[in-house]
Amino acid sequence: MRPGMPKQNYQKVLDGILQQLVLEGRRPRLLLHSCCAPCSSYVMEYLSRYFSITVFYYNPNINPEEEYRARVGEQQRLIREMELSSPVEFLEGAYDPERFFEMARGYEDCPEGGQRCFRCYELRLKEAARAAKEGGFDYFTTTLSISPLKNAEKLNEIGLLAGREAGVPYLVSDFKKRDGYKRSLELSREYGLYRQNYCGCVFSVKT
Repeated sequence: MRPGMPKQNYQKVLDGILQQLVLEGRRPRLLLHSCCAPCSSYVMEYLSRYFSITVFYYNPNINPEEEYRARVGEQQRLIREMELSSPVEFLEGAYDPERFFEMARGYEDCPEGGQRCFRCYELRLKEAARAAKEGGFDYFTTTLSISPLKNAEKLNEIGLLAGREAGVPYLVSDFKKRDGYKRSLELSREYGLYRQNYCGCVFSVKT
C-alpha cells in the first residue's frame, strides 16, 4: 500500500467474497494455515460455512520441539472435537526449525512485531501457498490475523504476493474484526484449549 492511502478494510473485502460464493452456490477448497488451535477455533467456525477446509500446520518457528508437538496435538484434538458446519481435514507441514533460524539470521535483535516477524510471516505463507498449489486448493489463508499482536496489513500484503507467485488466490482477512479474537477466547475456554504465553520462537520468549 502506498504511503498516504487509507488502510484496506479486509473484512469488507472478505464479506464480498463470501457473499458471492453463497450466490453462486459454491463451496471452494481452502487451505487454512494455522498458528495454533486457539487462533484457529473462531476461523474454522466462521469459514466452515463457506469452504471445505484443510488446516495446514506449518510452524518451524516453534521451539522447543516438545512445545511444537503439544501445539500440533491440540490442533488435531480441536478439529476432532469441535462442532463445525462441515468437516475439517488436517495436513502437517515439515517441522524444520533450522529453516526458521536461517531466515532469522541477522534479525535476532529485532523487536517483536518487526522485520523478523514479517520474514516469519513470509516463510510460512509462501510454504502455505506452495502446498495449496500442490494440493489443488482454490484458496489459501492464515489464522494469524486474528491476533491483536499481529500486523494484518502486512500479513495480507505478504499473502497476496505469495498467492500471485504460486498461482493460488489468497483469501484476505482480518479475523480479529467483529469480535473474532474475543470469540476465540470463548471457544478456547469451551474446549479447554492449551493457550500459549508466547508466539512460539525463542526470540519471543526473551521479549
